[in-house]
Order: sequence, then C-alpha cells, then structure tokens
Amino acid sequence: MKSPASFKKAAAWALPYWTRGPAGRETPHDLFRVLYFGWLVAFTLKVLGSAWDVSWHFKWLRDDLAPPHLLNSVGTAIVVALTVIHGYTGYGVDKAALRLIQWGTGVFLVAVPLDLINHRINGLDITSWSPSHMMLYVGTFFMIAGVIRGWFMGAPPGRERTVVLGAFFTFFLENVHFPEQHQEYGILSLGAWDNKVVYAEQILLRFAADQMGRPVDRTMITGFTLPVPDALYPVYAVIVGLSVLVVARALIGRFGSATLVAATYVGFRTVIWPLLTFTGFPPSAVPFFLIAAGLLVDVAFLVRIPAARAVLGAVVVTAGAYGALMAQSAAMGPVYGWIKGQDGLLGAPPLVTATAVWAGLGLLVSWLAIEWIVSRRRPREAGEPAPRVTVAAPATT
Repeated sequence: MKSPASFKKAAAWALPYWTRGPAGRETPHDLFRVLYFGWLVAFTLKVLGSAWDVSWHFKWLRDDLAPPHLLNSVGTAIVVALTVIHGYTGYGVDKAALRLIQWGTGVFLVAVPLDLINHRINGLDITSWSPSHMMLYVGTFFMIAGVIRGWFMGAPPGRERTVVLGAFFTFFLENVHFPEQHQEYGILSLGAWDNKVVYAEQILLRFAADQMGRPVDRTMITGFTLPVPDALYPVYAVIVGLSVLVVARALIGRFGSATLVAATYVGFRTVIWPLLTFTGFPPSAVPFFLIAAGLLVDVAFLVRIPAARAVLGAVVVTAGAYGALMAQSAAMGPVYGWIKGQDGLLGAPPLVTATAVWAGLGLLVSWLAIEWIVSRRRPREAGEPAPRVTVAAPATT
C-alpha cells in the first residue's frame, strides 16, 4: 500500500492542474501520460471483468453483485473520473475526442440501469445481443474511439505512441467482438450437452427453460447457447471486427499493426482460457481466425492505391477469414475434446459459408469509407506534431 506521504505528494502534483479550461488546451507531457495510462488501467479492468462475466453467465444464474460485475464497475468508476477530468480541465483532448468520450460514457451509464430494469422485468437475458447490452457496447465504442483520437492527436512520435495506440485498438477490438463470445461459449456448451456433460448449474437451466416454456432438453439448450442465426457470427466478425483492424493498420501506419492487434486480443483470450476452465467455468472457442485475417489486412496495405487496396483487400481478407474459420472448426475440435476429455467439440461457431459474399460486400463498403475518411481527414501525418491536442515537451534536467 502507498504511504500517506505518497498520496500527499501525488495530490500536490495533481491539484495545480485542476483548473477549468477548454478542450485542446496545452497539456503538460507528464499529465498527458498519466491521463492516458489511466485509460489503459480502466480498460484493462473492464476487459478482465467482461471476460469473466461471459463465462460466469454460462454457469450461474445472474447476480447484480457478481464478482465480474464488481471488477467491471471499478473500471467504470475510473472511466467516469477521467471523463470528468477531461471535460472540466480540457487537458489531453480536442473537442472531437472529448465529445466522443462524453457521449460514449453517457450512453454506457444510461445503459447500465436500463439493463438492470430489463432483467428485473424480463428475467434472464439469454443473449448478449439484447438491446440493453448493445447500448453498453455502443457506449464503450464511442468512448474508446474518443480515447484513440485523443492519444493519436497528442502523443509524440515514437515507440510509446505506437505501442499504446495498438493497446487501445486491442481494447476496441475486444469491445466490438464481445457479443460474439455468446456463440463461442455456446457452441462448446452445446457440444458438451451432446456428450452428456453439463456446464451450467441446474438453477440456471431451470430458469432458462421456464422462460422459454420448455423442459430442459436439447431444443432448450440450443436456444440458450445459440440464440441468434448462425449467419450472424461470420458476417459480423468480418464486417465489424475486421474493419477495426483496417482502421488500426491505417492509423498506426506500420506493417504488422493489424496482426499484432488481433494477436494480442487472441493471446489474452488464450491465456484466460485455462484460468477460467480449470477453475470450473465453461470453456469457449477462441477466435484464432482473427490472426490470419489481421495478417491479410497488413498484406493488403502493401497495395499503394487506396481504392484497389480496399477492393482486393475485402476479397482476400474475407476469403481468408472464412477459410481460417473452416480450418479452426476442423482442427480445434480434437484439441478441445482432449482437454475436456470429450470427443467432437467444435472449435468455432457454426459457419454458413454462403454468407461470405454478403460479408465481403459489407467489408468492402466499410473499407472504402475508411480509406476515404483517412485520405480526406487524416489529422496527422507520421512524424508531424499534433495540431489540436498540444502536449508540452517533457521537462529536461
């Protein structure tokens, strides 16, 4: 624990900055770093809580004060504090970044009580794709977008700028991919049921069955584990998830950026897999296909003409993502079966290959829009000073 002297020293450093000012005011270098490393801590806590939360809800009946919710709430408290600091002092953000952060945080905070009310009225929410849950994702989407813009506009060129920007994009990818975890957990829970293994507690299964008006049978388990159309998983992953990797590659500006963002997220999911599974929580499929897709995004950026890059990239990346999903379904089943002592568990949600055309067209539209926005509104070329979020040079001794 920190000593009282340390808290006094920190307060003495911070209090002089607590002055009202407009967004975009010149920000001391050390304050800028503290603010954005605070965002890293907040998002880390939120990701840890949300990762635990999905697994928790495939085992236990919902509880507002469940440990994952409490961990997530600590991250949310830091988010609110940072939003207030940015809004009051104007440090570390321009007007656009501040508005994104404020609106995102506001939507998130409105969604929390709405989600609680939804559960009070409707009982168990058997899908992560519900309206109240989507509001949480949308709020976090705008919140992280504002943080990315603030860091991108203000951080000085160098390794730290690149690494932290990649970290923020990893959090961004985690947020947009989060609802897909329902299918990733669901497909293995359904496979376990077929192998006479039940991960969920009986009180949860009974509650879900009563809500569906069915006995606890395979039809009910399917409705609980895979409540949305099979086409949604690959189409959403390609259009939304891979668009995040395209933006990451465009803004970070280095070959390998998209691959590293995808690999970091998948690496996190891989690390927490045994931590959750071997402590009694249900397993999930891990989206390894994102790494292959990220690599293909990086390769596509070797094409110098933006429109051609978008067209060729959408075709190649979509084909690669669907191919990797097919390979994952075939190859990962024996691995998961070996780990859990069962046979035939799928390593990826059901794949409707006919949807590849629509997913590819959606990614093409998104990629073309990204290329257009980046070419017309790029706020900062590599190596140039930030024009709107002015950060004072670090003090020298």
